[in-house]
Amino acid sequence: MAGSSKKRQPASPRVNANSADAHLLAPHLPAPQQLLLFALFFAGLMLLHAPLLRLPYFWDEAGYYVPAARDLYLTGSLVPQSTPSSLHPPLVMAWLALAWRVAGYSPLVTHTAMLAIAAFALLGFFRLARAASNSRIAWATTLLVAIYPVFFMQSSLAQVDLPAAGFTFWALLAFLEDQPWRVVGWFSLATLSKETAIVAPAALFVWQWIATEVAKRRNGPSSRWPAIAPPPDRRTRLVHLFLPAFALVAWFAYHYAKTGHVFGSPDFFRYNVTETLNPLRIPLAFVLRFWQVIGYFGLYLLTLAGVLAMFKPPRADGRVPRPRIAEWKLAAFAIVLVAYLFFMSAVGGAVLARYLLPVVPLVILVWVSTLWRRVRYWTLIVATVAIAFICGLFINPPYGFSLEDNLAYRDYVVMHAEAARFLAITSPTARVLTAWPASDELTRPWLGYTSQPFHVLRLEDFSAPQIELAALARGQYNLAFVFSTKYHPSHPLLENWMAWQHLKERFFGYHHDLSPEEIAQRLGGRIIFQKKTTGQWVAVITFSQSGE
Repeated sequence: MAGSSKKRQPASPRVNANSADAHLLAPHLPAPQQLLLFALFFAGLMLLHAPLLRLPYFWDEAGYYVPAARDLYLTGSLVPQSTPSSLHPPLVMAWLALAWRVAGYSPLVTHTAMLAIAAFALLGFFRLARAASNSRIAWATTLLVAIYPVFFMQSSLAQVDLPAAGFTFWALLAFLEDQPWRVVGWFSLATLSKETAIVAPAALFVWQWIATEVAKRRNGPSSRWPAIAPPPDRRTRLVHLFLPAFALVAWFAYHYAKTGHVFGSPDFFRYNVTETLNPLRIPLAFVLRFWQVIGYFGLYLLTLAGVLAMFKPPRADGRVPRPRIAEWKLAAFAIVLVAYLFFMSAVGGAVLARYLLPVVPLVILVWVSTLWRRVRYWTLIVATVAIAFICGLFINPPYGFSLEDNLAYRDYVVMHAEAARFLAITSPTARVLTAWPASDELTRPWLGYTSQPFHVLRLEDFSAPQIELAALARGQYNLAFVFSTKYHPSHPLLENWMAWQHLKERFFGYHHDLSPEEIAQRLGGRIIFQKKTTGQWVAVITFSQSGE
């Protein structure tokens, strides 16, 4: 009997924490309530995104995901034909093709289909937060995640990171609730949305394997390890965390059979893997990734509040202290977070914030739980952070960032659409000098920018070396469609730190675009159309009196 008592002793803190939380949390949501919540989230997202739904496709949407989905829609091919193949699995593209088959091809249908996935992701995250903590925290955290600029903008864009994050939330929920085959299913869907989603089950696999090995060698219950290890009586085994890898392996095998390449085209693999595995670049990328987790677009306010709250004692409801998230659940979130930070610091040519969408909401959840547990007026802090997130949608930060992370992307799309219409009206037969992604915008009418394709000569960007190359090919074009390929704030932070500028150029693809006036002067043309907004511009330059 004594031995049996010792075996059950480590699990008692979890029972106590759950009992203290019982008045706030029901174990499961009935299906009708889940359907109602999904409808609520979807309606809210549709209302907030209404001005964006008919916009033409932006950047990577236009460059890869929409062409890949369109190829599947038209030909049934899982491997894209009209754009260089990457290793991205086809689940999201298949969803878009299905939506087009049902409702017709248009940006409105595309973006609405993506909002449905975003609403499903929010539902999964709400249930995850509720299972980890309580309903109050779940509502507050889900609200913050929904309006966090990166999540909000990705909600309607035809890209794969948010769907992968959404399925990861559902998989983590199944992991916490110890539903092993749901763990397999949701993680498999996550990896078939984006290959990097395999990081989460791999991290949990390693963590659970270590816990198993430590449990075999532990001599007594005095160690703190049992508190941060998964409960020993769970049905979810290592095999359930390993099985999602088979879905990814199956896709790689199919991709190799069709293309002769396992990991996408050689250029894709070089840009995202070969060139990033540099011992100096990885720690620099890690610093940027860490900032994206704790400070990006107002997250620093939540992080600061959470850190300060840690110095306060827990508050009590009656005589019962407010419980924390169970330590083993916190450990599960932490291991996934750390795995993503290191993995995304080692791969990925562009250090985009959307790559961390599976883990940033987990950080928000932990901080909100900390505030609820320790701060009396925690709702005011959450409201302040929410205001900061909303401001981040409209106000650009004083440093370079990806335009897709807030409403700056709308400015880009609107300016490019106006310039394309100007070209179509004034010079429909022009041979146009430009750079990607405008080269796709002008040659693929189904992207929504122009009704007829143009003949295009493509540059890499509008830096001085590229403009010099364009000058040598002067007879091959008679118009130039030029634009800012990077966001440039008026007075960027660290602008006088030349060492950092050199590091960005060497490791992160940074370059400085010449102004439209400088480009016109160097190429011997004149500007006939120009639009500018904060940190962005677009212009059309002619090289003849007729403008054609």
